[in-house]
Amino acid sequence: MELMVLLNALVTRLLFVLHSLIGVWRVTAVKKEPKYWLLALLNLLLCLETGLTLKFKQGRGYKWFSPAIFLYLICIVPSLWLLEIHHGTQYCGNEPGAVQVNVSNQDFNQSRDSSHGSEGTDHHIIQTAKVFVNQLSTICETVWTLALHQTFLLLLVVGRWLLPIGVEITRDQLSQLLLMFVGTAADILEFASETLDIEDVRKNYALINAILAVWTWSMLQFPLDLAVQHIGCKSSAPARRIPSLLLCRYSAELWNIGVSLFIQDGPFFIVRSILMGHFRIFNQMLVFFTAKNILVVTLQLYRLAVITLDFRATVLQKSRKGEVCCCPCEPYEARAHAPGHQENEMKEFVAFPPKEESQAPSEDH
Repeated sequence: MELMVLLNALVTRLLFVLHSLIGVWRVTAVKKEPKYWLLALLNLLLCLETGLTLKFKQGRGYKWFSPAIFLYLICIVPSLWLLEIHHGTQYCGNEPGAVQVNVSNQDFNQSRDSSHGSEGTDHHIIQTAKVFVNQLSTICETVWTLALHQTFLLLLVVGRWLLPIGVEITRDQLSQLLLMFVGTAADILEFASETLDIEDVRKNYALINAILAVWTWSMLQFPLDLAVQHIGCKSSAPARRIPSLLLCRYSAELWNIGVSLFIQDGPFFIVRSILMGHFRIFNQMLVFFTAKNILVVTLQLYRLAVITLDFRATVLQKSRKGEVCCCPCEPYEARAHAPGHQENEMKEFVAFPPKEESQAPSEDH
């Protein structure tokens, strides 16, 4: 089992390195300057993280955060920035987005014929690989960039699945996280491709940088696992206040709401609103996704209000009765069916005295 953990850890990081190297190769080919190969040195950070993880964690993950995913973002995002800024300089054929790949049998036959009498099969394989790479180079830049975006987001989800999980996260939580990542990746890809493909946006260098900055900001949610994990709280009574109780009880839900409002749907809505309101850019898809962002933000605010009002009502109800309030460490619904809940309820809950008795000294349990 430990061998499988180490294998998954190594294979996943190897995929990250290979994909980032492909991105660096495309930047070098597009810019036609070998100095961009220096971007490949960023992979040394991922190699260092691999060695430290294998040594101190035996290949397993960390709590709430994935350094491998974060360093993969550092390795690949600069290449995607450069490709997007250098977008549209290659001809893509008669149809938009057409892939111009013509690996003919004649090319392979020529490489096979040239291999006879020289170095045999090995030389033939090398010649075939050269032909294939040359044909890949003929694919237009826009198709390459979109393909890197797509494989990048897919590899984030698959890589998070393959990476060994730590002891703090269960497989059920991991499955929930992966399903969230699939939907998140689709929204992010749609945002990048839909906004950056607008002709008026391509003519504005500052606007391209702003969109890429928001896109990069939205990618920072992938290394975090807080959307499926509840924050554990210490049992010290003096430190427990209503805001901390609310955070501990609904930590995963609140993090999910925060991600939507401040990292994904909120910034996406602001960018699309600026495009329509200030730059007067309108198209059917832009209007639709703006409406979608408005709906999601509204529903998340509604969800936040429901959580807050429900928690407040529970606190007030318990306070009037002079009883204890809800547990800060996990949702109340999960605790209601736990073994020994009735016996341990008074010991685990935090007492909230009524307002008229708030001046009385509290008694530590």
